[in-house]
Amino acid sequence: MAVRLVVTINATAGKGSELSQVFRQRCLEVVKEPGCQEFEVFQSVLNPDKLALLELWQDQAALDAHAKVNAGRAPLPDGLRAAGGSREDYQYNKTR
Repeated sequence: MAVRLVVTINATAGKGSELSQVFRQRCLEVVKEPGCQEFEVFQSVLNPDKLALLELWQDQAALDAHAKVNAGRAPLPDGLRAAGGSREDYQYNKTR
């Protein structure tokens, strides 16, 4: 069964646009991974220092493989990401 992740990311004050650009580049890499159906970042209109990352993986095995790849990826540049944020995993059931 497909797995949907909704990840909230907080940027350091005033760095939301810069962090969003870094994530856009990462999205271009991740969508090439086997089993990745969606990996997109969105920047809040009301709070530009808040991002939402939406991921959709074919199944848990694809997500687990992504986690292994992610562990070897270069870290994000210092000073862009603030503490906090959250991650929620959902079973994905397409409704249309």
